[in-house]
Amino acid sequence: MKVLHLDTNHQLLINQLKNLGFTNHEDYSSSKEVVEAKISDYEGIVIRSRFSIDKQFLDTAKNLKFIGRVGAGLENIDCVYAKSKGIYLISAPEGNRNAVGEHALGMLLSLFNNLNKADDEVRRGKWLREGNRGIELDGKTVGLIGYGNMGKAFAKKLRGFEVEVLCYDIKEGVGDENATQVSLSEFQEKVDVVSLHTPQTPLTLNMIDTDFINAFKKSFWLINTARGKSVVTSDLVSALKSGKILGAGLDVLEYEKASFESLFSSNMPEAFIYLIQAENVILSPHVAGWTIESKAKLAQTIVDKIKAKFC
Repeated sequence: MKVLHLDTNHQLLINQLKNLGFTNHEDYSSSKEVVEAKISDYEGIVIRSRFSIDKQFLDTAKNLKFIGRVGAGLENIDCVYAKSKGIYLISAPEGNRNAVGEHALGMLLSLFNNLNKADDEVRRGKWLREGNRGIELDGKTVGLIGYGNMGKAFAKKLRGFEVEVLCYDIKEGVGDENATQVSLSEFQEKVDVVSLHTPQTPLTLNMIDTDFINAFKKSFWLINTARGKSVVTSDLVSALKSGKILGAGLDVLEYEKASFESLFSSNMPEAFIYLIQAENVILSPHVAGWTIESKAKLAQTIVDKIKAKFC
C-alpha cells in the first residue's frame, strides 16, 4: 500500500510503516489542489491538520483505504462521508492524553498560585507577597466536561489532591474511580473549576457562552485544553470582568485557523486584547498535547492501529 504523508511527524512512523511493507511518500508543502490531483495513487494518508479533507477531496481519492490523523480529533475530515466510502479513520488520543492532563494541571496550579503574575513582577523588581497570596486546590470541586481520553487523564492527575472530581458527558456510564458522573444541573451547582475535554462537534461549538456560564451557582475557574471554538471569547471576557469566571487557562483559542498552526492574520480582536493583558489569564499556543514524549506516542499509536487493521 502507498501512503502519502502530508505533515511532518516522528520519524518512527515512516520507518515502522516501511518495515511493515508500506511505500511512503512525503509531501509537506504542496497546495491542497496539487495533492488532490495525485491522491488517487494512494491507499493511505497520514495528516495532522494541514488542510481539511472534504467531500471533493474524498471523491478524488478513489483508492483510499485509510486516513491517519496524528492527533486526538478528526474534525478536519468529513468523517460521515469518508465512512460511507469505506475509508478507515484513525486518530490517536491515546498518544497525547497524558500530556494534556499534565498541562491542564499545570495551568490550574499556576492560576491558583499567581505564578505567571508573580514571576513577571519579580523580574521587574517588584516584591509583592500579599498581592500574590494564592489559594489551595485542596477541598475544591473540579468539574470535567467530556470524559474520554483527555478528561480521564486529567482526573488521574488530580488523584493526589484532596478534591472532588465530577464529570459531565453526553455518553452515559463513563464515570470511574477518578470522577463521578453527574447531571449538568448538579455539575453547575457544585463545581469550582471547569475543565473542557470535548472534541469539536456541532454540540460543542460556542458551548461556553453567557447563558451557560451564568447557569453556574458559583464563580469558577475555566481551563480549556480542548478546542478554541467551544468558548465564545467575548462572553468569556464579560464573565472575567464581572467575576463570574475567576480566571482562565487557555491553550486553545476561538481565533485559531483550521490548521491550528497560526492565529488571526488581520486585526487583533478586542476580546483577545483583553486576554493578553489580564493577570488572571494564562495562554499557551495549542501545545497541551505537544510534548517530546507525545510526539513519539502519537506516531506509535497511528502505526499500531494501521498494523492492527491492515497487516
